[in-house]
Amino acid sequence: MNKLRLLLSGCLLLCLSMGAIAQKTYIHCGQLITGIHEKPLPEMTLVINGNTIEQVAKGFVQTGEQDRLIDLSEKTVMPGLMDMHVHLESETSPKRYEENFRFNEADIAFRSATYAKKTLMAGFTTVRDLGGTGVNIALRKAIEDGWAEGPRVFTSGKSIATTGGHADPTNGVKKALMGDPGPAEGVVNSPEDAKKAVRQRYKNGADLIKITATGGVLSVAKDGQGPQFQMDELEAIIETARDYGMSTAAHAHGTEGMKRAVLAGITSIEHGTMMTEEVMDLMIEKGTYYVPTISAGKFVAEKAEIMGYYPALVVPKAKTIGPQIQKTFGKAYQKGVKIAFGTDAGVFPHGQNGKEFGYMVEAGMPPMKAIQSATIEAAKLLRVEEWLGSIEEGKLADIIAVDENPLEDIHTMERVSFVMKNGKVFLQ
Repeated sequence: MNKLRLLLSGCLLLCLSMGAIAQKTYIHCGQLITGIHEKPLPEMTLVINGNTIEQVAKGFVQTGEQDRLIDLSEKTVMPGLMDMHVHLESETSPKRYEENFRFNEADIAFRSATYAKKTLMAGFTTVRDLGGTGVNIALRKAIEDGWAEGPRVFTSGKSIATTGGHADPTNGVKKALMGDPGPAEGVVNSPEDAKKAVRQRYKNGADLIKITATGGVLSVAKDGQGPQFQMDELEAIIETARDYGMSTAAHAHGTEGMKRAVLAGITSIEHGTMMTEEVMDLMIEKGTYYVPTISAGKFVAEKAEIMGYYPALVVPKAKTIGPQIQKTFGKAYQKGVKIAFGTDAGVFPHGQNGKEFGYMVEAGMPPMKAIQSATIEAAKLLRVEEWLGSIEEGKLADIIAVDENPLEDIHTMERVSFVMKNGKVFLQ
């Protein structure tokens, strides 16, 4: 279903933008990072037919009379970037918590479209949206149908939590508003609840399942690390998700909740702050991906020093957990844990996703590996590597460029100067 949707949405957007003109696009690349080769390829030409890469050729190939040339001969070209952890419905602000009481779905939708466009303009042509109100599903559809500009979205809809857990939407409110949210709202307290919640996400149109396996930083709740699901609940979620062909992601800061999620068969661990060597070994054994989100950790630690930016209950968690993520990432990379790029954008301003590359390199990951974590490795995590994640003949034409060589200056990834998604140019 995902493959079919990718192709159909690409064809629709292309038809809208080009009409019936049978024209190929030639891109001259100063150097090409394919996502699969360990070194850049100098002076290459990409031939785009419709929304597909038809040819990857050596040298600067001449165009036909009816064809279009895009000259990126002074730039570094690479696959469209993929961020595996974003929240497109919202963005950090000292007023963020009160917005839950003020905003209607329409308010969230209009803002999410702006955040989506910022993300695309930053070079991220595909994202995994890991939790919102469900407006993220409508946003995905709007982008697919050409009503909004943004990255290709794979979304979990509303995250699944336990009562009082990190994604319980009524944390921190007065009793009159608290109610008793259940599986429909993404709150579960038994294996039966867990199965129903997954099936509800599927019914709502989610692509994957996100759970909050431990406490979190920004929820108005005291615990930021403790486990929040029992093993039978985790197993019920993951088994049911598999039945529906859905992958699973687990927000996890503390060790025990992380370990339980990995043992239960989770597809990816998000944040992984207190990850131990035992958990790393388990992840390597089971092939579990790690999505680190260093950017979010640094941002919340910084803002926790500003009085009033976060509620008082959040501040000590942000100061404790935030600074640790980059250290954990460095250890996990050296250990050999599979890593996919993810930032937690929304916790910090959208469009600044590229800063994560610098933090990854700073912690010991080579620049090419960091880029591959946001291209082919992310595509493998999403199970779409047949169509996305590298520049190869037959794959979708998601292509970006930067002005400098990122292997020499990784911070050029924060300044993307060309964006093509599905064969359509959005930034040049």
